[in-house]
Amino acid sequence: MKKILSILCLSVLMLSTGVVFSQNTIETHEITASVPELVAFHSIIAPMWHKAYPSKDMNALKALVPQIKENMAKMNSAKLPGILREKAAAWKIELDKFNLVADNYYAAASGNDDAALLLAAEKLHSAYEAMNRVVRPFNKEMDEYHKTLYVIYHKHLPEKNFDAISTMMENLILQADAVTKHPEDKLIKRLKEKTPKYYTLSKDLYTATVSVKEALSGKDASKKEAAIEKMHTTYQKLESVFE
Repeated sequence: MKKILSILCLSVLMLSTGVVFSQNTIETHEITASVPELVAFHSIIAPMWHKAYPSKDMNALKALVPQIKENMAKMNSAKLPGILREKAAAWKIELDKFNLVADNYYAAASGNDDAALLLAAEKLHSAYEAMNRVVRPFNKEMDEYHKTLYVIYHKHLPEKNFDAISTMMENLILQADAVTKHPEDKLIKRLKEKTPKYYTLSKDLYTATVSVKEALSGKDASKKEAAIEKMHTTYQKLESVFE
């Protein structure tokens, strides 16, 4: 009997632990800043840009048309994961450009103007890179912070589940601290003169994150919500430095 009770207690403990864990997670694909259809497009861009284009192999460039059309159809029906929902407008703009460039590629491939086809290949490559810039994480530290912020802002805040948010704050504060310490030499290459602004806003983000933890220790729900909103807005400001 004691053995049975022990097993039952262990089962209950495991189930309750599972609930606590699962409430702070979202499906992996929803917090992964990647679009499978765009990733798959690389299988076309790589041979086009690194083999056919430099060797001026017109036949190879023309032969890619069916694959490009097939993958463009998939791109047009692709859905962004939840963590990229705020980039939907930028994605749509670049996707429209990508479609136009692809159409120009098809037209060039149907003719005999080698220079036009090479130029079309250049533009297709550039359009593909632009699509990647829309979804690419700004840096690994911000990406990790954003994954946690996404769960808080889009799952727990709407439900006003402040207890669940509280369990995530120690980790989020550590992630915010890491954001402030991203290597300057790497930032300068991408941000140039805007690098100081990154560090100013990253410190603001750290402060806003700590403020959320402090607000959550109180009983005023409106202050808790306001602190979380400010944290989210501060993160968006930091993102804007990369635009």
